[in-house]
Amino acid sequence: MKIKLLYPRWPKLPNQPEFHLPPHAPVCVAAALPPEVEVSFCDEHVQQIDFQEQADLVAISCMLTCQLPRGWEIADRFRNQGVPVIFGGIGTMLNPQETLAHADSVFLGEVEGRWEEILADLQSGELKPIYNYQHNFADIESIGPARREILDRDLYNFKGVQMVDLVHASRGCRFNCFPCCTPFLGGRRFRPRPIDRFLEEIESIDNSRLFIVDNSLAQDDEWEKELFKAMIPLKKKWVSHPIKEEDEILDLAAEAGCWYVYQAIIDTSPVVAERIRRYKERGIGVEGTIILGTDEHDEDSIKRLVDFLLELDLDLAEFTVMTPFPGTPIREKLLNENRILHNDWRRYTCGEAVFQPAKMSPEKLDEMAQYAWDAFYADCSIELKMAKLYVDVMKKEKADGTYLRQRINREHKWGRTGK
Repeated sequence: MKIKLLYPRWPKLPNQPEFHLPPHAPVCVAAALPPEVEVSFCDEHVQQIDFQEQADLVAISCMLTCQLPRGWEIADRFRNQGVPVIFGGIGTMLNPQETLAHADSVFLGEVEGRWEEILADLQSGELKPIYNYQHNFADIESIGPARREILDRDLYNFKGVQMVDLVHASRGCRFNCFPCCTPFLGGRRFRPRPIDRFLEEIESIDNSRLFIVDNSLAQDDEWEKELFKAMIPLKKKWVSHPIKEEDEILDLAAEAGCWYVYQAIIDTSPVVAERIRRYKERGIGVEGTIILGTDEHDEDSIKRLVDFLLELDLDLAEFTVMTPFPGTPIREKLLNENRILHNDWRRYTCGEAVFQPAKMSPEKLDEMAQYAWDAFYADCSIELKMAKLYVDVMKKEKADGTYLRQRINREHKWGRTGK
């Protein structure tokens, strides 16, 4: 049996450099397949889809809401050729009924341990319209290494620089942040993978640069300490969402190779400035993630927020417009207040207003978002700031010997493949 696994392209934020990270969900989906199943994978961001390739099933993985319309187009084309299509992923879970109009089946939830049922139904010609395991989570002990060999890793670089590989140490999130759909999707119970299984996976990745994609590492202090202590000997350099603001944990994170963190900034509180200072004094970089368009924001408050950001020692900043995705508390609120402008999912990119802000027009919010990008990067382009972060990590790799080892491995691969 052959499965064609596809990852549709989506519209990027207009102010971001054009680069692509290797996708995480598809390699986890592939790892859950029985070993006898042949897998063909295409990431449409870096490859072209071969619509003539023969397959018994097309499986389309959609992480983002704005990715779905392209996924529907792809599915319609394959189904017109008589090839059955199944959808999965976060975007699918947020929009199952619309997706079902373009699919033979949709899968909701975590796929580990579920493929056998799907494949048996496929072979008998009885695919179910919906496989709903959304609140029946996979056994965290059963989650093994992702199947990264399906990726063409040479396609994931930016101006010749190797991008990070994605990996996860846990699932679920005990927090319930207002713009986030994670509790709706993965539950509010923190589910850490066994640390030895996580270490086994990151040791197998032929890349010293990782992105630990967990929703938050700051969910269990003792687990976080144990995790970082175990990572120290591996000398990996990694990016993550925030870690716990506690001295011992911050020290261990730096020693374990924390390269930089994504830090949400929603106000001008001195608490934020202190947190960033504590990261930076340990050599941990910071990319500020800033959501614009909350009910507290007007034109002046956004300008004050940008001024505050310019005073901080941020390495990068990413500005997004608050977007009411399905499954989020903010969408329910805005729906009740009749403030949702439309459901054109292609435009749910976090790059423009799709709702009526409380203190300005949608057009003014878009204007202020562009102002934020322009003001923050007025003296130094985002490309140059990114380059500085990568120079920093290369220095760290050279200091501990991983840079040379990684370069030798890559050159050996290129020599072996003729690239």
